[in-house]
Amino acid sequence: MRLPVLDNVDLRGKRVLVRADLNVPFEDGRITDTTRIDRFAAGMRPLLDRGARLVILTHFGRPEPNVMSPEFSLDKFRPALAEALGAPVRFSDVCVGMSAVILSEQLKDGEVLLCENLRLNPGETQNDPDFAAGLAQLGDIYVNDAFSCAHRAHASTEGLARLLPAYAGPLMIEETRALTAALEAPKRPSVAIVGGAKVSTKIPVLKNLVGKLDALIIGGGMANTFLFADGHPIGKSLCEPDQVDTVAEIRALARAAGCQILLPTDLVCARDFAAGAEHRITGLDGCGDDEMILDAGPDSVARFGQALRHAETILWNGPLGAFEIPPFDAATVALARMAADLTDAGAVTTVAGGGDTVAALNAAGVTGDFTYVSTAGGAFLEWLEGKVLPGIAALAASDKEAA
Repeated sequence: MRLPVLDNVDLRGKRVLVRADLNVPFEDGRITDTTRIDRFAAGMRPLLDRGARLVILTHFGRPEPNVMSPEFSLDKFRPALAEALGAPVRFSDVCVGMSAVILSEQLKDGEVLLCENLRLNPGETQNDPDFAAGLAQLGDIYVNDAFSCAHRAHASTEGLARLLPAYAGPLMIEETRALTAALEAPKRPSVAIVGGAKVSTKIPVLKNLVGKLDALIIGGGMANTFLFADGHPIGKSLCEPDQVDTVAEIRALARAAGCQILLPTDLVCARDFAAGAEHRITGLDGCGDDEMILDAGPDSVARFGQALRHAETILWNGPLGAFEIPPFDAATVALARMAADLTDAGAVTTVAGGGDTVAALNAAGVTGDFTYVSTAGGAFLEWLEGKVLPGIAALAASDKEAA
C-alpha cells in the first residue's frame, strides 16, 4: 500500500497528534529497555525541528478501564521521553477532555505534550466514535507511528485516521518498507526462518510464506510436528499430532509454488530441559522415548547455513530451539551470527521480527547487525500472514501525497 507521508507538509504551528507505541518494560521503578522510546524519538526530533507541536498518544500495559492506578500512568515516562527527544515534556492526566485540549493549545513550536494512557478509557479498544472525536480535538493533523499497534482497529489507530488529515510516521514508513521489501518484492533467492512452539499458531504464516519465497527453514517445536508427520520418533518432545494434515497441506502448497522446505537433519536431545543439562546429538531416528528434541544439530546448522549463503533476502520469525537455556541456543545463535555476517558483508538483506526473535537476536548480540529488526509482535505476524492491517488501511485510504 502507498502511505501518505509528511515530507512536504508544513508543520510549523501545527499540533501533530502522534500515535506512538511506548509500551515498554517497566520494573522496580525504572524502564528496563528504552528501545521503543529511542526509536520513536529519533523520528520525532526532525518534526520538532520543523516546528511541530507534538501531542503524543500511547498505551501502557493492560489496565482496567476507568480505574486509575499509578501503576499504569504514563507520567513516570516523562524523564526518559524528554531525554530521548531533547525537549521538555508536559503531561496531561487525561487523553480526552477540555483540560487536555487546553494543554495542547498552549504548546508552542517544538514543544511536547504526553497524554495519559489511552487504555484507561474503554472507548480506545472499542474504537468508539465519540472517544475518537475527543482525541481528534487534540491535533490539527494525525500521524500513526505505531506499526506494532496497526493490526488493532482501535480509536487511536483506525478511528482517528478518518477524522483528521492522516499520515504515516517515520517508524511506520520504515517498517512497512522493510517488510514489503522482504516479503512482497524480495531480492531472490529469498529464505524465511520460521521457528516457535506450535504449527497451529502459524498456519496462516506458513501458507502465505511458501507462496512468496524460495525456501522455508522450519525449526523449534514446529519442526517436531513435521518430523512426527514423517514417522520419526520424537519421544516427549513438544508436538501437535493433530496437525499432521496441516503439514501435508503446507507441503503441497510449497511444491505447487516451488518453495523448498528445509527441516533439521540431526537433533539435540536431552532428558531434562535445564541449563547445562546432559544432552546428545543424534540422527532423525535417534530420539529416545524419555527424551525431548530441544535444538537442531550441527549438520542441520551447516545445511541451513548453505541456504542462507545463497540467499539475497532472509526473513526471520522464531527461534530454532529452546534458545532461552544453553546449550539449546546453539543453532539459533549460530545462524543469527551467520546472517549478521552476511548482512555486514552486503551480501543479503535481513529482516526479523517477533518478541522471541528479538530476544534471540539480542542473546546472540547481533540485533544491530540485521538490516531491520521489528519490535512488533502481533502486527508483524499478521503482516506475514498477508492480512491487511486496519491501521495501515485507514492511512492508505487517505488521498494525500503518498510514497
